Amino acid sequence: MEYSKRVFEHFQKPKFAGELKDADAVGEEGNIKCGDVMKMYIKVENNVIKDIRFKTYGCIAAIAASDTLCELAKGKTLEEAEKLTYADIIKEIEELPAIKIHCSVLGIAALRNAIKNYRKSN
Repeated sequence: MEYSKRVFEHFQKPKFAGELKDADAVGEEGNIKCGDVMKMYIKVENNVIKDIRFKTYGCIAAIAASDTLCELAKGKTLEEAEKLTYADIIKEIEELPAIKIHCSVLGIAALRNAIKNYRKSN
């Protein structure tokens, strides 16, 4: 399976990997049985995602897509972040094999779950 240079950059040196200890909300998506589970941690100030981190159990594409999504979401309002799609991730990392597109879909779902959880608690 071939990946773009950008996929490898995000996989080998993810900028947003790890838990955000003082997160305002966490969202999770995935299924351990299929192999990919993603957690998104968000810190929100004045309706803007000020910090974001991820923990992903999965393949190269899952980790690269999670890191890319964090890069795209940081600094956006909650409403802007909710409008991000898997196509935005794929465009940013310059392509994913068709069999790996679900990795970016899971990341979007985890982020939306984090936003939903944030709104429930605030």
